[in-house]
Amino acid sequence: MSKSRRSTAIVIALFLLCAASSVQAAPIDATLYTTYRLITGDTSLSYSVCGSTQLSEGCYAAGNIGPFGKIGALLEGAASTNLKTNTVARLIYVLDIAAGTAGNEVVLNVYKKTDTISPTFDTVVVTLSKTLPLALTGGSTALTSMAANNGFIFMGTDQTNFAVRLQKSNYAVTQFGGFSPPLNVTAITSNKYGYITVTFGDHTGSGFPNATIWFGPDGAGRGDGGGAYYMLEGSQALLPSTLP
Repeated sequence: MSKSRRSTAIVIALFLLCAASSVQAAPIDATLYTTYRLITGDTSLSYSVCGSTQLSEGCYAAGNIGPFGKIGALLEGAASTNLKTNTVARLIYVLDIAAGTAGNEVVLNVYKKTDTISPTFDTVVVTLSKTLPLALTGGSTALTSMAANNGFIFMGTDQTNFAVRLQKSNYAVTQFGGFSPPLNVTAITSNKYGYITVTFGDHTGSGFPNATIWFGPDGAGRGDGGGAYYMLEGSQALLPSTLP
């Protein structure tokens, strides 16, 4: 083989190797899904895991999480996959807005859901990993707002004129807000790049019947001012009928 042909063959082999390495395999739980259902007056959460594995199809697990005073908001975290053990772990964030003896304390409950996936089955275990009281006021009629990006969760209720930012890595909590006159939290929204808006006050009008604080993907504030502003993303609609 001539030197030029050898060089061409090496280039083609390197190209094919790079192309193969750039093709990402599908997540091992890509054919499975979890549905959640609020039960017993929003005081418990039911889940079921269904879909298919390599050699089977159907529903593989079900269970209940709780009880709580009243569930105000729910989030599911990003997946963490271990290919050596064929497991996929996610955190489930349950915000209880009617905790405590007075029924108006706000507590974030963090559960770890682990799927162990074989060719024929998915074994699911859900365990409580953290309970974190928050300095927010709730109650059975409180309206709750909650959104997250990769590093932080933002939470608030319409009974409190500040919101809280939770850092996922160490559960550090920071309060923010404090507009004058006081404005309670009415919406928290995010976009796919991890930007967050926290909206205070009524969603109509201008000036300081309402105000907004913007946050970046790193959790740092990007600015604030009068007016009600929201983020949009591609899978969940913003519903004006749910805004105060």
